[in-house]
Amino acid sequence: MAVYPFLSDDWFAEVRRIVDAREIEMPAHADLTVNLVVTETPFGENRALHIGAHDGHTDWGAGHVDSADLTLTTDYVTARDILVSANPQAGMQAFMEGKVKVQGDLTKLMAAQVTGTGPGEPTLAGALAAITDQTG
Repeated sequence: MAVYPFLSDDWFAEVRRIVDAREIEMPAHADLTVNLVVTETPFGENRALHIGAHDGHTDWGAGHVDSADLTLTTDYVTARDILVSANPQAGMQAFMEGKVKVQGDLTKLMAAQVTGTGPGEPTLAGALAAITDQTG
């Protein structure tokens, strides 16, 4: 399987393929959309993406959506740790260390993390890890 640099255009295309193929299933009660701003990227500019889960379907993609419940801002390394590591504690630790800034409904994000439907959801994180170049 090919691997791609985290948040590269090719990585986004492969994530879209995985999501569209419905290889990742979310619980029917999942209802959260997060816009993410990733700073300090190796691409020379911030990267914007959105992550959503609604009615058992996942939506990931480049760019932001207007209907997001909240926006998270963090650096590249922290974003990769949270989204790709499958470590459910990574996000909470990063937040406690001030590495993640939150604008919007934090309680909705916390509820999603408790139910396993948040951005670091283990099944999705495993699929992302499989396509992500871990050397950079």
